[in-house]
Amino acid sequence: MIRNAAIAIVVLLAAGIALRRGVSSSLPKAVPTAHVERGRVQVTVYTVGDLRAARAAQLAAPPMGGQLQLVHLAETGDAVKAGDVVVEFDAAEQEFNLEQARFDLQLAEQDIVKADAQAAVQAADDEVALLHARYDVRRGELDVQSNELVGAIKAQQNVLALDEAKQRLAQLESDVKIHRETTHASGDGLHEKRNKAQLSVQVAQRNIENLHVRAPFDGFVTVRQNFQAFGGIYFGGAMPDYRVGDAAFAGQPIADVIDSSRIEVTAKLQEQDRANVAPGQPVEVAVDTLPDTMLRGTVRAVSGVASRGLFDAGTRQFDVAFDVTGHPAVRPGVSAAIAISGQAYDNVLHIPRTAVFDVNGRPTVYVRSGSGFDAHEVRVRAWTDSVAVVENIDPSAEVALVDPNAPSGARPKTQPPAPQRASR
Repeated sequence: MIRNAAIAIVVLLAAGIALRRGVSSSLPKAVPTAHVERGRVQVTVYTVGDLRAARAAQLAAPPMGGQLQLVHLAETGDAVKAGDVVVEFDAAEQEFNLEQARFDLQLAEQDIVKADAQAAVQAADDEVALLHARYDVRRGELDVQSNELVGAIKAQQNVLALDEAKQRLAQLESDVKIHRETTHASGDGLHEKRNKAQLSVQVAQRNIENLHVRAPFDGFVTVRQNFQAFGGIYFGGAMPDYRVGDAAFAGQPIADVIDSSRIEVTAKLQEQDRANVAPGQPVEVAVDTLPDTMLRGTVRAVSGVASRGLFDAGTRQFDVAFDVTGHPAVRPGVSAAIAISGQAYDNVLHIPRTAVFDVNGRPTVYVRSGSGFDAHEVRVRAWTDSVAVVENIDPSAEVALVDPNAPSGARPKTQPPAPQRASR
């Protein structure tokens, strides 16, 4: 008796389930719809990028022979002004060279003073000797003029004395000329020696100044890794940063000064967003480290050639760069969310993005016709996150938001990505 009752209950339950399924299958399926709207559509493209400095300067060890030892180094993150000393090297050797060059300069100047005094004395002696020689010549000429009044022997002696005086004057004039040329040449040599010593002083002063590496503009400091910390042998892993006491060779980069007043943002654009972005469009950048700060800028350049990653060969992306006004608390190297104000479409027809389906590779909508829906191909001018700007559709049409031909309970078909260019 109990067994028969249980069998009857099972049969009744099965019949009820079958009846419920039959009734539900006979009811029409409810399809959500939306009407075509006309208005203004603002295309906003969203992407994620990285911040990097628009201007940075590398501070390296100055070009000098041998190793240079660090005696002062700003720390990473320190804010500096233009002209502040960021890196300083030991200047003991250059200071010694400066003192030696100054001593040589003083010695050269004293040699010039001494040579000028000797030249003045020599010139005075030469002038006196010339006066005596000219006097002897003039006296001899007077004696020769009186030869008619003296004897023949005396007259001959006067002539010989005049010739001898003239020869002495000519020889003395030649010697004076040589003295002047010698003095001039010696003075030129001493002046060159002084110029060389003065140049050595200037070089030593410049070398000492170069050992004080200064910031070329306002910014903050980032200290580089010292790859010579273990004698140039790299064991892998992170290397220590430069610090006071380390040695560096000429040309080795020690630190960088980064200008934070103007920041460059780089990002990737998906293929469907490329047509909506152009240089000059305004952008808003939200930095993760400063949630309450919004940076503003413009699109600087957009790549015209798509790039593909190694492991995503089917995805085309375009490089885009932005010029953004900096913020004192913003540091390059952080990620940011970017909103690009793209093209605005006025007085256009638009429908929800979910109302556009990909049917055989063509954008298609399902327009209500009586109690059903008819497939209708449209042209998509632009996509946003929520709507699609379409053409070739009745402004009063009602479109389905899900595929009406899909089986009941099936998932809606995934929306196709927006095309690279707006449809024409």
